[in-house]
Amino acid sequence: MGEQVDAAAALKGIAGIEAAARMRSHWYVRYLWLFAVWQLVLVPAVLLWHGRTGALVSASANGLVAMGLSLFATRQPVIPQGYGGRHLKVIGVWAAAYVLALVLGFTAFVDSVAFAAVAALACALPASTAAWREARAV
Repeated sequence: MGEQVDAAAALKGIAGIEAAARMRSHWYVRYLWLFAVWQLVLVPAVLLWHGRTGALVSASANGLVAMGLSLFATRQPVIPQGYGGRHLKVIGVWAAAYVLALVLGFTAFVDSVAFAAVAALACALPASTAAWREARAV
């Protein structure tokens, strides 16, 4: 009888740890949404603001946002299971979309506000899709 009580208490403790870990892993959803929203600012700025000043401001702002998101991620107490692979996939798809947006934006759609808007949405899509999936999974 004592063994059953110990097993039940252990299972209850494990369930509590899992629930706490799930609650604390919401940070990744916020991280992904912040990354997605940043694309809506960064991509049009890079595509439409030409010259040294535009490049300097865009690169500096992107560096600050990247450092801020990285600091935010490293300070989290819980890393979701399978985070590394999922995050690399998100960043890989984003990088492909970003490079394609830059190539097309600097060659075929120079100074096109409509293209910059569509490109920003395309670059935000990988992170926002992952954020939506993560939010549903947690």
